Amino acid sequence: MARILLIHQAFVGPNEAGGTRHFELAQHLIRNEHSFTIVASNLSYLTGGCAVEGKGLVKEQFIDKVRVLRTYTYPSLHRSFFWRIVSFLSFMFTSVLASFQAGPVDLVIGTSPPIFQAFSAWLVSFLRRKPFFLEIRDLWPEFAIDMGILKNHILISMSRSLERFLYARATHIVVNSPAYKTYLTQKGISESKISLIPNGVDTSMFDPDLDGGAIRKRLDLEGKFIITYAGALGIANHLDTILCAADLLRDNDQIHFLIVGDGKERINLETEANRQNLPNVTFLGPRPKTEIPQILAASDVCIAILQDIPMFRTTYPNKVFDYMAAGRPTLLGIDGVIRQVIEAANGGIFFPPSNAEALAEIVVRLSKNPSEVKLMGQSARSYVVEHFDRNQQAEQLIDLFELMSHKRDRH
Repeated sequence: MARILLIHQAFVGPNEAGGTRHFELAQHLIRNEHSFTIVASNLSYLTGGCAVEGKGLVKEQFIDKVRVLRTYTYPSLHRSFFWRIVSFLSFMFTSVLASFQAGPVDLVIGTSPPIFQAFSAWLVSFLRRKPFFLEIRDLWPEFAIDMGILKNHILISMSRSLERFLYARATHIVVNSPAYKTYLTQKGISESKISLIPNGVDTSMFDPDLDGGAIRKRLDLEGKFIITYAGALGIANHLDTILCAADLLRDNDQIHFLIVGDGKERINLETEANRQNLPNVTFLGPRPKTEIPQILAASDVCIAILQDIPMFRTTYPNKVFDYMAAGRPTLLGIDGVIRQVIEAANGGIFFPPSNAEALAEIVVRLSKNPSEVKLMGQSARSYVVEHFDRNQQAEQLIDLFELMSHKRDRH
């Protein structure tokens, strides 16, 4: 049995909005008699609201047997880039303190982004003399640099130095996209030090035959062709393209766009939709992961989109695998490795990022071809079950932990 500690500021459970990859992995590990403790923020990463009640620097909670230590984080995540860094730094310090309340551990996992919490994990592993596992979910700071968010040359240099520091000191590195592995090896990291455990989905959460009629009725969208975006509403997601496509299709009363989620750009997007008086866009706000299967069941097709920058071609977005598990085609405004997945699965249609006209044309065509939509959805579901099921990934992770533990014991 391995006693595992994960430091992850943005961890969420199934009753919160956001990605639940680590919760699902934790459940699987616990079922296999491993111990798993997570140090997380006391604030919701998506909304900034309080994630747990009570006083004190550290508050313990259990979510379906998953132990979570919620530690104080300065509430400035959504003010500006500067104050966002302040929030990250506050968690970096308090998470180290909280980690010493976790009890005995055998492995310490740091996850990035944000990269500061990964430094916390390294420090804990160093102080406790335990192996340090580094999980790379996004290539920070490269994403921030490519997006133009991180411009200061001194900060860029410091960020890249911290990135190199962590790569060099990690016992092992886990990446969730094949392109990240290429990125690391080009940085001089030995391929033997890197394992690919891709993003995926708990396919048992989604039933492609689930009836979404109740959601359609509640939203007064019965009989409509519904296109859903479910995920973060941030600068990176470039959701203005969806609003532009909705504007182009405003006279088609059979087509409706549903936007589910929260983030820094939500208010701006809702304001813009109201300014344009778009009749075919509904914002649902954030919804817990437990509600997402029902929402996707009410949808005909789904959208994944990011800004058209080179680094985003390396990523495997969580939402795409949710769409596939729900048996819904993905309209994909992201080039690169995730496009390869969708095209291999015949599970959707690529459109050039930021091209609202192309998106609108695809939506109109699919709205007139329900049989094509159904076939793509079925193909997507079959492919994700075979290649990206979360249980398979959890087994890979367990094997990796056990291998590293045996190596440690021999030394």
